[in-house]
Amino acid sequence: RNYYGGNWASFSFSGILSWIKENQQKTDISDECEDWRKLILENEEFISLSKKDKTIQHIEDFCFGDQDSTEDVEEAGALAKLPGFGASGAEGAAQESERECSPLESTLMETESQEPEKATGTESTSAMEGNGTEITSENESSCSTTSGESPLELGKTEAAPSENSAQPKKITYSQIVREGRRFNIDLVSKLLYSRGLLVDLLIKSNVSRYAEFKNATRILAFREGKVEQVPCSRADVFNSRQLTMVEKRMLMKFLTFCLEYEQHPEEYQDYEDSTFAQFLTTQKLTPSLQHFILHSIAMVSETDCSTLEGLQATKKFLQCLGRFGNTPFLFPLYGQGEIPQCFCRLSAVFGGVYCLRHSVQCLVVDKESGRCKAIVDHFGQRISANYFIVEDSYLPESICTNVCYRQISRAVLITDQSVLNTNSEQQVSILTVPPVDPGKPAVCVIELCSSTMTCMKDTYLVHLTCPSTKTAREDLEPVVLKLFDLNTQQETENVELEKPRVLWAVYFNMRDSSGVEKNTYDGLPSNVYICSGPDSALGNDCAVKQAETIFQEMFPTEEFCPPPPNPEDIIYDEDEIAPEGSEFSNSPETKPESSTEESSNGDTTAVKKEDNE
Repeated sequence: RNYYGGNWASFSFSGILSWIKENQQKTDISDECEDWRKLILENEEFISLSKKDKTIQHIEDFCFGDQDSTEDVEEAGALAKLPGFGASGAEGAAQESERECSPLESTLMETESQEPEKATGTESTSAMEGNGTEITSENESSCSTTSGESPLELGKTEAAPSENSAQPKKITYSQIVREGRRFNIDLVSKLLYSRGLLVDLLIKSNVSRYAEFKNATRILAFREGKVEQVPCSRADVFNSRQLTMVEKRMLMKFLTFCLEYEQHPEEYQDYEDSTFAQFLTTQKLTPSLQHFILHSIAMVSETDCSTLEGLQATKKFLQCLGRFGNTPFLFPLYGQGEIPQCFCRLSAVFGGVYCLRHSVQCLVVDKESGRCKAIVDHFGQRISANYFIVEDSYLPESICTNVCYRQISRAVLITDQSVLNTNSEQQVSILTVPPVDPGKPAVCVIELCSSTMTCMKDTYLVHLTCPSTKTAREDLEPVVLKLFDLNTQQETENVELEKPRVLWAVYFNMRDSSGVEKNTYDGLPSNVYICSGPDSALGNDCAVKQAETIFQEMFPTEEFCPPPPNPEDIIYDEDEIAPEGSEFSNSPETKPESSTEESSNGDTTAVKKEDNE
């Protein structure tokens, strides 16, 4: 691949168009040269790796906004050829199939084009229009707190009320193309639980210094055809006008029980074999409260989730409240694809090398021991190692004959306004839409505003996700039709817009290999470890657990992702000091000076986006 992160990646608008085109081409890549087979010795055999990524299927993309004339779109492409502009816009707009530009390059160029904006932003928020969050450990004395609970630094700039909220600005397709570098479109849609495994790992390993985060500002519910805000914190509950005083007391009593349910088994043990939805009906809760708890707080299935699983999910939600804001969730600025790049960066600081555009032909296996000895790359170069970690999509069909994969249905929309307009445009919202038909999964909707650095001003980026039952479009389009308007601007020009208008959309199915056990794969050498792609859950716990499990199997006596040493604590040997003027070094003791911007006490470190590349 020519980009970081596999199916965890984020793309600019031209990058996502290139990715769509690449995955719609079904032709397998044949070996140009078979000379690498000569490198296999008599006592060895090889396992050829897949040349085509088959984890993405049923891609369909649509443009619902005004499609300008060809000249306009070409103009947007020509802009990319001017000094200071990247080449990515030309490819996405004019669809120049002969001229290739990698999504990674477009990301780099996007960063460069955003640097002047960052310089003009306020110091506390960098380039953010809303709340920016820097994750730090809870025992750091230097960090400021919000409401006495939040152990981090928040920069607050209240967005001005929208003057034109009822009549959103007209956005055309060519504007989206021209502003394509403003978009960071995630292939996988997730949020970070503020007390989840990933946030703990980011703090422990100090990888959090390479990223910035924004609070999810509100939890929404879809009930009786309307979108409404869910009160989830104590303050929200008592300030809510949606709930009666009796409902407020009911809700607070039940949520208090959920926080300490393990101490009161008599309350739920008769319902352990029931679903969580059935348990809620016994708890003296009104139908609206049951709906809020099931779909917006626990966020679990109405039919498949047991009582204990529902109580655990509710407790996790409540425990994450108040750590970094009024909701349990954080979102990384510039998209979820920043997270793998942050870990890659720490790896690079200590000598790791990440090779883009570097394919691997095969694994070389010793016939006697059955262990993998080496790989052979597309240059015909043989690289030996003791351990090999392979992402599931690289495995050939011969190894995966007994594997049964699940699928995730995904949709990404660019819209012109929020699903629930308020006096602030800069909202990060999460909404769970319950299924219409029994047996169908609920759909998780995450709506991102422009201050998350994932879309251009006056637009929203909306992610829809659910476990697949059919193609992504068949699973998700009914929900899209409930929440959004798919008509063109001309058709709705003289009508008051009640729903946000979709400007562009893509649907696709993504393989979920997270539940596959290693022994399910046929003929896999013992020192080859398989990591899956993204799972369908909202959080990242599955990926963190998987990474730690693989690491501990390889190095049982080592600590997983230990805190890196502070630069001032490193003792240099003369032989390990990189010579002056050298561009980089693999020595773990060297660290690029430009990589961090240290605070005065050395505890909290923030890294500006423009330094990341």
